[in-house]
Amino acid sequence: MAVREILAGMPWWVKWVAIPLLALFVFGGLITSVLTFVVAVLFKVLLFVALVAGLVYVVRKFSSSARSRGDW
Repeated sequence: MAVREILAGMPWWVKWVAIPLLALFVFGGLITSVLTFVVAVLFKVLLFVALVAGLVYVVRKFSSSARSRGDW
């Protein structure tokens, strides 16, 4: 409750502008590194999914063409 009482006497711009800017200044590097890590992991997951889908496509394409040649 002490923090709430302290913030109650402050102007609105301190609560909604100054404190978030200070938090970004202090934790900005941490936030940036976490976001970079998350984006890198998502990119690698999407790349993995695309490669697996391409592999499945190629295998099905060649296995279906091998079956059709056996029909001749």
